[in-house]
Amino acid sequence: MMNRKESNPESARGPRRRPLGRRRFLAQAGVGAAGLALGRRAIARPALERVLRRDGAPKSLVLVQLGGGNDGLSTIVPHGDDVLYRMRDTTVHAKKDLLRIDDYRAFNPQLKKLRAQFDAGRLAIIEGCGYPEAIRSHFKSLEVWHTARPTGRASGDGWIGRLVAEAMGEDPAADSVVHLGGRAPYSVYSSEHPPVALASPTGYRWFGDDDVYAMGGNAICEHEPAADARHIGRDRALQALRTTLDDATESSRKVRHAAASYRTGVEYPKSRLGASLRDVAALIEGGVGTRVYSVQMGGFDTHTNQLIAHNRLMATVDAALGAFFEDLSGRESAKDVVVAVYSEFGRRVQENGSKGHDHGKAAPMFVWGQKVKGGLHGEHPSMENLDAGDVTFTTDFRSVYATFIDKLFGATPGPVLGGDYPLLDLI
Repeated sequence: MMNRKESNPESARGPRRRPLGRRRFLAQAGVGAAGLALGRRAIARPALERVLRRDGAPKSLVLVQLGGGNDGLSTIVPHGDDVLYRMRDTTVHAKKDLLRIDDYRAFNPQLKKLRAQFDAGRLAIIEGCGYPEAIRSHFKSLEVWHTARPTGRASGDGWIGRLVAEAMGEDPAADSVVHLGGRAPYSVYSSEHPPVALASPTGYRWFGDDDVYAMGGNAICEHEPAADARHIGRDRALQALRTTLDDATESSRKVRHAAASYRTGVEYPKSRLGASLRDVAALIEGGVGTRVYSVQMGGFDTHTNQLIAHNRLMATVDAALGAFFEDLSGRESAKDVVVAVYSEFGRRVQENGSKGHDHGKAAPMFVWGQKVKGGLHGEHPSMENLDAGDVTFTTDFRSVYATFIDKLFGATPGPVLGGDYPLLDLI
């Protein structure tokens, strides 16, 4: 069992992006302003536009993180394997209650809406997702998942941050990556292109532009045009800064308008995950142009009394994702959206003495979309050949990432992931 201080992976220490207030924005922009002294480039990005609009290529990725280590064996249940029932007593589901997929696998009884999407061919289950020499620490394992590298944060930006640099060039839109609800995960961290992180998009507003405009006006009035080259350069840099602020302010307006004007006939649950996913649907329908959305839900560290707690978690996930999938399925704007659901690890096979399960290794991922090839992908881990009490991974999660990078963004996976991984036949 891990130290209880690790029970909330969202509280992990490390680089965090504070909101870009006036002082911090100016400090950062001041460094870049020198490089913009000759004026901001009017960038035409035909190559990027071709990537965004490739024939049949999905354009947006929604990442749903289940923080705490979701028990994969109680999510997609290998009911056809007697080992499960020998090693679990109070945490196992009765076979009659399960939502059977085949003679071996079944959905958790609470996942009725996800099962319906699976039956409709829009939900893929990628079995046995993990990585070599898996780490049972929440923080360290999340670092591996968030950076796609075994060294975690020491390797630099998150994998989405690297993806932005690789796929979107030096001038991505201010809202290319949006995290909704609480602190953003390290996966979207970028030293060059920070993501937008919002508790709620209706509260998203850019602050500080009036101060910068005032500063720019004073700077221009204080010096004659012929004063010296430094002042000329500064004026041009300030003009470039104004243009950047215009972009950010416009992004703010778009996001708030999309959220405030959204109307849907689908009733979302009153959970935090449900609210975040409704906001994602609003931004997708509003045409904001975000390429990567991130949301998360915690509470999956089920060391004690797992059956009741995990069933409650599964019901929350099913209600929120079910509403989101139903909402997107009826919208033309969502035909090019892919959703990925993951957790940092699974739980151990053997039930512990507290009617729960300790940190494990491999677990399934869900991938949903109207252009996703639904069904079972990969290989279910062996329940006979365990690794120190854990099922071993059969699919490297970076193959799932590589598939998204290639199929959704038209980028080369290697530079983003730090290595080559086989693509999956998902999209």
